[in-house]
Amino acid sequence: MMNYPHSKLPDVGTSIFTIMSGLANEHKAINLSQGFPDFNCPEPLINLVTQYMHEGFNQYAPMPGVLKLREKISVKTEKMYGYLPDPETEITVTAGATEALNAAITAVVKPGDEVIVLEPCYDSYAPVIRLCGGLPVYVPLMLPDFSVDWDRVKRSITSRTRLIIINTPHNPTGAVMTQQDMNTLAKLIKDTDILIISDEVYEHMVFDENVHYSALQNAQLRERSFVISSFGKTYHTTGWKTGYAVAPARLTAELRKMHQFITFCAVTPLQLAIADFMDEESHYLELPYFYQAKRDFFIEQLKQTRFEVIPSSGTYFQLAKYSSISDEHDQDFAKRLTKETGVAAIPVSAFYHDKTDNKFLRFCFAKSEETLRKAGEKLAKL
Repeated sequence: MMNYPHSKLPDVGTSIFTIMSGLANEHKAINLSQGFPDFNCPEPLINLVTQYMHEGFNQYAPMPGVLKLREKISVKTEKMYGYLPDPETEITVTAGATEALNAAITAVVKPGDEVIVLEPCYDSYAPVIRLCGGLPVYVPLMLPDFSVDWDRVKRSITSRTRLIIINTPHNPTGAVMTQQDMNTLAKLIKDTDILIISDEVYEHMVFDENVHYSALQNAQLRERSFVISSFGKTYHTTGWKTGYAVAPARLTAELRKMHQFITFCAVTPLQLAIADFMDEESHYLELPYFYQAKRDFFIEQLKQTRFEVIPSSGTYFQLAKYSSISDEHDQDFAKRLTKETGVAAIPVSAFYHDKTDNKFLRFCFAKSEETLRKAGEKLAKL
């Protein structure tokens, strides 16, 4: 009998996103679990992709990304955050933000390094850290608003801390870090060699007249940060898997060493089309209002239910507390909700390494009003 190699991630199974979407399909439930829109991306963007395909731009792109796109990213970054990164040495286009995260972590984390991770968190961080031989050090966000406990972060820093990963606007909670948060983080790491990954893929989804504050706006953080963004989130094209990382030249050089052996490059006609469409600034400038309207509409639907809701401050996710409905573990409740009520959501315990259960579900409201209304009607029957 063949002696199969030991698994490098023995405790990692099928992701909760795949499980819940599969259950939604099986039971013909409304899928508010996985984070993708149920409406299409802008038609002019589709036409641009088709145009470039017909014009023959179907071969490998340059490894760092199509230069025209990197130049557009640079200009946009200055307009939004007051910093003009060098498109040649500080911007890398990747096959989605998840690849950028993988490349950044792999570039800097060595065996024995510690990485501070704020929980709940996106589920790709810890597995990549572990594959690099690093140790995730988990710091829970504080209830009820999921704010950062900076004193606890400070106590978690050791001589082996290589990296701190932050995410704002935050998936799954919708919390948004402030300028004061960024300033506090900068002070914590001022006299250290600690690096930062700032996952900012929902940068254009901040609500109630608040603004997204990027790590790029703080000079101390900027010189030691990988800042990661997603065209998939901004242009409703999650299936295109196109993102990018902005980092100082020395960090970018290390990231690209990983990137070239993970995917080598992102898809050529998509990059060219996005570069052209970035001239339509109104799309991303109006995105906060577009998604706030959806958030507000969904919250109105939830008022008919027994869920407790604090409006999301950013992203296209809304947490809802169900403790007045059931005392089941959130994973059991989410599965029953899908099967019996016909609405799929993500149990928030899936975003904790130890499956901490605070009785929250995460709903995605990047959906049509019809979808959200139908979901509300079903949830009201609980």
